[in-house]
Amino acid sequence: MGFGDLKSASGIKVLNDFLSERSYIEGYVPSQADVAVFESISAPPTADLCHALRWYNHIKSYNNQKSSLPGVKKPLGQYGPAGVADTTSGGGDDDDDDIDLFGSDDEEDAETARLKEERLAEYAARKSKKPTLIAKSSILLDVKPWDDETDMSKLEECVRTIQMDGLVWGQSKLVPVGYGIKKLQIGCVVEDDKVGTDLLEEHILAFEDFVQSMDVAAFNKI
Repeated sequence: MGFGDLKSASGIKVLNDFLSERSYIEGYVPSQADVAVFESISAPPTADLCHALRWYNHIKSYNNQKSSLPGVKKPLGQYGPAGVADTTSGGGDDDDDDIDLFGSDDEEDAETARLKEERLAEYAARKSKKPTLIAKSSILLDVKPWDDETDMSKLEECVRTIQMDGLVWGQSKLVPVGYGIKKLQIGCVVEDDKVGTDLLEEHILAFEDFVQSMDVAAFNKI
């Protein structure tokens, strides 16, 4: 297992393909697996690698919370698709101590993370037994490109790579705004306590090679 050399374009391409079908390196929430891979990358992925860039920007937002993310970091060779070896410079077992976020407190912090996971699981189990009303909203977004030469198909593809719990993308269309420029108008349904317009804007504007701005065209409670 591995991604090849994550400090090279070919390694980031393997990572991009791997993330095309998942939101995180392991599981359904950010974890130490994401931290290990993130810290092995020397520069942000390019805009044409939408899946890797979306993941990179998302994990980067946890910069001040990395040590509290669940799980324990493992060598890079234990992550990624089967049949691809890890060749990242400085990677592997010997590098684990170099990128350790915890220093000498690794075992203690790992135990703390495990206990936190257990408490969260217990809380979720108790909460799941209670019927809850999920508040949702229908949002229509206007995503504007830089100019008339922007590849709008690629722009929409990048936007739809944004995946998170409580977000479902809907229909879209291109709307003329003048001077040959068209904006992407795309709808989505969100769970209010999980996804907000500020979070959507942060992720969409991260595709800065394609997107100039984002506005909320319509917002309706469901």
